[in-house]
Amino acid sequence: MKGRRRWLRLLCLLCLLPLLLVLWLMTRIVVFADNHDDDPADAALVLGAAAWYTRPSPVFEERIRHAITLYRAGRVRMIVFTGGRGRGDTRSEASVAKNYALRQGVPDAAILTESESHSTWGNLSKAKILLDRYALRRVLVVSDPLHMRRAITMARDLGIDAWPAPTPTSRFQSLGAQFELLLRETYNYARYKFGRHFIDFDEIEDGWS
Repeated sequence: MKGRRRWLRLLCLLCLLPLLLVLWLMTRIVVFADNHDDDPADAALVLGAAAWYTRPSPVFEERIRHAITLYRAGRVRMIVFTGGRGRGDTRSEASVAKNYALRQGVPDAAILTESESHSTWGNLSKAKILLDRYALRRVLVVSDPLHMRRAITMARDLGIDAWPAPTPTSRFQSLGAQFELLLRETYNYARYKFGRHFIDFDEIEDGWS
C-alpha cells in the first residue's frame, strides 16, 4: 500500500508540473507587461498587426498612436513600422501605418518601413536590417502589454538593444479578451522559449505569430 501511495503522489506531481509551468510562464508575461523604459532611444519599433485596406485595425492603431506620441515627446528620433501584406490585401501593414503617421504630421524622413514580415519574429529580424543600416542602436519596441515579454526576448536574442514601450491602453479590454490573449501569448512564448535553440523561425514564419 505504501508503495502504491508513493507512486500515486509521484503521478500527481508529474501531472501538476505542466500546470505549474504554464502558471509560471503566465506570471512572467503579466508581470513584464507593466514594464516600460523612460530613457530616450534612437527609434520606436512598431510591431505589425492587422490592417484593413487603407486603415489600421484598432489594435494596430493603438501601437501607431503610441509611437507617434513617443516621437512627439522627443523620446525617439525615428519610427520603424513593420508588417507585410495579409492574404488578399493590396497594402502592407507598414505602409498603412506610415500613411497614418504622415497624416498626423510625422515627417517622411523620420519613418522607416519593413513590408515583408508576417510574424513577431519576422517583424524583428527584418527590422534589424534597417536598424543596422541606419545605425539605430537603442530601440523602444511598441506593442500590446501582454506581447512585451515575448517581443523583447526575441529582439534581444537577435542582438537588438530593445526596451519595452507597451501601449498605455489596449483594445483587449474585457476579461475574456485579455485572458484569451494571455493564453495565446503563453503558448507562443513557451514555443519560442523552449524551441529557439533548435527551430529555425525564419523558415516557419508563415506558421508563426
